[in-house]
Amino acid sequence: SYAAHVHEELDDAQGFGWQIPPAQFHWPTLLANKDREIARLNGIYARLLENAGVQVLRHRATVIDAHTVACGDRHYRAKHILIATGARPVMPAIPGIEFAISSDEAFALPALPQRALVVGGGYIAVEFASIFQGLGVPTTLVYRGKQLLRQFDTELGGLLAEEMRKKGVQIVLETDITALEKTTSHGLRAHLSSGQTLEADLALFATGRSPNTSGLGLEAAGVTLAADGAIPVNAWLQTQVP
Repeated sequence: SYAAHVHEELDDAQGFGWQIPPAQFHWPTLLANKDREIARLNGIYARLLENAGVQVLRHRATVIDAHTVACGDRHYRAKHILIATGARPVMPAIPGIEFAISSDEAFALPALPQRALVVGGGYIAVEFASIFQGLGVPTTLVYRGKQLLRQFDTELGGLLAEEMRKKGVQIVLETDITALEKTTSHGLRAHLSSGQTLEADLALFATGRSPNTSGLGLEAAGVTLAADGAIPVNAWLQTQVP
């Protein structure tokens, strides 16, 4: 998002008397610097854990009971077990969904697309639509709801849509993507529930995330999961298993 803001700041600078030659953005440089920074931060976090005396086990773990975790070929017991396994993107079951990507793959693209289609109305969809548009990629955002960020303040969603449109993002509300099809080696055609179609070179779906709780053994330990895999907890973030 910082890289996208630079584009706007360069444009604003002209109003303050700056004469700046036409700027060029190089996507591979951003990706390389991003990877380098993540590696640096991971090294710092690993040293912090090591210096604090934390034992890190790089294995698949499963919960055996309320106080036991199996990791590798060993069992570990503790008074409390904390589940913090994150979530993964959920992609809709529509024809051609294999041609789309999720936000997890967005920063691994070998090159920026010529035209981007972002599907969703949450903060991840809004963020990526703004990033692509800010980096000079004409972007369309399609959302099935009546307004963006429906879980936030009502006024925020309307104001955000207005500001994004000022920046050039095309926003299509109360509309679903019903299918995707390949048109060329890079091109896609999105079919909308309105009967219209949209042409793009990239389709990014940010249509929700599902908790990474399957296969952890939680059910066997007595933890009941919600339909989407979420773990019901009380006000103190405790499951129903003490």
